[in-house]
Amino acid sequence: MCRNITTLRGLEPVATPTEIEAAARQYVRKISGVQSLSATTEVAFERAVFAITQASALLLSELPPRKQPPPTLPPLRRIAARGAPPVS
Repeated sequence: MCRNITTLRGLEPVATPTEIEAAARQYVRKISGVQSLSATTEVAFERAVFAITQASALLLSELPPRKQPPPTLPPLRRIAARGAPPVS
C-alpha cells in the first residue's frame, strides 16, 4: 500500500471530489511509476485517474459509516489546517 494515500472513509465532513481525485492520482503514480507526464503517458495516466476516482467515489458512497474517524487527515486538509490555501 502506498503510505501517502490516507483513508478517506469516515471523514467529517465527507471526502470531497478533489480529495478523492488526489488519492487516485497518488495511486496511479505509485503503480505506474510515472512521476511526470509526457505526451506518451498523459492520456493513459489521466484515463486511469478518472476511472479510479469514479470507482473510489462509488465505493465510499456505498460503504457503511465508520465507527471512528481515520487516524490522519488527507494532505489537502493538512495544508488547510496549517492556514495555507489548498493547492488545486
